[in-house]
Amino acid sequence: MIAQAHSATLIGIEALPIVVEVDLQGYVQGDGERYFILVGLPDKAVQESRERVRTACRNSGLGFPNRKIMCNLAPGDIRKEGPWLDLPMAVAICGVDGKFPLEELESTLIIGELGLDGDLKPMDGAVNVALMAKEQGFKRLIVPEACAAEASVAVGVEVYGVRRLLDAIEILSGSSLFSPHRFEPSLDVRLPEYNVDYSDVKGQRHAVRALEVAAAGGHNVLMNGPPGSGKTMLARRLPTILPPLSLEESIAVTRILSAAGQKGDKSGLVWERPFRSPHHSASYAAIVGGGKNPKPGEVSLAHFGVLFADEFPEFDRGVLEALRQPLEDGEVTVARVSNTLTFPAECILVAAMNPCPCGFKGLPEERCVGQSQCERYSGKISGPLRDRIDIHLEVQRLKPDELIGMPTGECSGAVRDRVIAARERQNVRLGNHRVNAKMNPREIRELIVLDQDSQDFMRLVAARMNLSARVFDRILKVGRTIADLSGDDLVRKSHLSEAVQYRDRGVS
Repeated sequence: MIAQAHSATLIGIEALPIVVEVDLQGYVQGDGERYFILVGLPDKAVQESRERVRTACRNSGLGFPNRKIMCNLAPGDIRKEGPWLDLPMAVAICGVDGKFPLEELESTLIIGELGLDGDLKPMDGAVNVALMAKEQGFKRLIVPEACAAEASVAVGVEVYGVRRLLDAIEILSGSSLFSPHRFEPSLDVRLPEYNVDYSDVKGQRHAVRALEVAAAGGHNVLMNGPPGSGKTMLARRLPTILPPLSLEESIAVTRILSAAGQKGDKSGLVWERPFRSPHHSASYAAIVGGGKNPKPGEVSLAHFGVLFADEFPEFDRGVLEALRQPLEDGEVTVARVSNTLTFPAECILVAAMNPCPCGFKGLPEERCVGQSQCERYSGKISGPLRDRIDIHLEVQRLKPDELIGMPTGECSGAVRDRVIAARERQNVRLGNHRVNAKMNPREIRELIVLDQDSQDFMRLVAARMNLSARVFDRILKVGRTIADLSGDDLVRKSHLSEAVQYRDRGVS
């Protein structure tokens, strides 16, 4: 008799179905340790499952069959990684040993890591598995109790959170003591609370305005200014003016963070927009994604949030150039010999840099290292990469009166209300919660119609600044966002003139 338990493995952020097949053969002498055979491309962690499963079964009072056990993980051409398969292996062994009816396994998907005492440990990727289970038509999902909240988003699948191996066996035996975890989004959705606010910022009204435009239209930003001018302070407050995550966005963010093991101690869905701030010494794989077993990088972990790259020119040149694809397409493709994985990466890039290596360029009280070194430093950011950044912002040091005075700016809540209203206008126009920064050339031509005055203005700007077609379109998109913030259906010359101010005059 063969027992088949359904489970899953994670490749990137996608869960793939796995079938754990167990066959009990003849009786053996001793404890049978040498006769527990595991096949199907298991990695080291899965190989070690044999010891965890054997010990957990015995310490749970279930015993362990003193017979030769053949366990196959199908399909055999996919490498199985991690301790996810502990629980389905133990359940399949108990099932073929007669602990519960085997037909209970037919429409049930099971994942979980076992401790030696039979207790289940929290695991990553539960929401990914739950969504896959729903797509595959499973009726029931058994996961560790700590993962039930996030897995319950797969409405239509009965999600059971269990603490111990014995609990899983009782559920499969038909016990009525357990009830599925219910997902109620109306109770779970909430506006995150932040301990920072734009009302803390002294001066820099023009910078806060530019970041408001960036938040409203999903535009990338490059801030250039001397040390101590407030670039980091401004960037860290950007999530406070972004709209709350929708349910679909929250699920997408949770999938990535959960698969990467970045949820921390949070249970259920993630409702706070990500803010990622990697160090400039981070590797290519850490920023873009990859590794031997490809995982999402920082640009994907910032999906639907903010990726803050401080000391932008200090990042490795290869890393900077690799950002072009996610900035343009909103996704990252990682190619390996065995497969090719695509990670979502639709975030707002906020890059910050000093005007020169020493940071003193333009400051009369300090001496700069020299023009040649300044040009070499700025040249680390290529023209094509600059083209993909919509808003170029000069941030100056505060004046003494601004330093001494109290902050007088708006609170983040008031700015966020305008951003939400602008995003709603974009949703009506573009649909599917898309933002102006993601408009394609055809949509730009159809949805941004300029009157004669605006056409004459853009013709003059294009000639004087020698604009490329890409930069010309980006100015139009920023102008469209500024019009949305003002509640105007038309993109007027005043909107375009503000958008032009957000371009780097030196590189077009």
